[in-house]
Amino acid sequence: MTQGYTFLEDRVISDLAFEATGDTPAELFQAAGLALFEGMADTGRLQPRVRKEIRLRHAQIDQLLHDWLSELIYLKDAAGLLFGEFSVQLNQNTEWNLVATVKGEPIDPKRHALRADAKGVTYHQFEVVQTETGGWKARVVVDI
Repeated sequence: MTQGYTFLEDRVISDLAFEATGDTPAELFQAAGLALFEGMADTGRLQPRVRKEIRLRHAQIDQLLHDWLSELIYLKDAAGLLFGEFSVQLNQNTEWNLVATVKGEPIDPKRHALRADAKGVTYHQFEVVQTETGGWKARVVVDI
């Protein structure tokens, strides 16, 4: 298994759904972040003009992924930013700790091919699992 994502068009009608994968939890979080923003815009056209650091922690990895994606949506809404580069470090002691750097640029409808506008991560069909081969997979539905 390698890092990636697949849009699930047959799962929901009016929302954005995807499955993200990664060999490690960090790769999973990176792939989920990229899938989220690819659903909103063509991330291949984004320039790394703005850099943000995100620090989060949670006892459960699935809740941490929910918090991670929710924080990215918050930054999109509050700061008007789109992100296309994600560097995530995760470690687990008594809880999961995330330190991430995301890079992107301000939303410019004239330059960016905008798609759906993500409003929030839902718990509908939401899951994070470790696969039999040791990789990680998440299913996410985003309200648009």
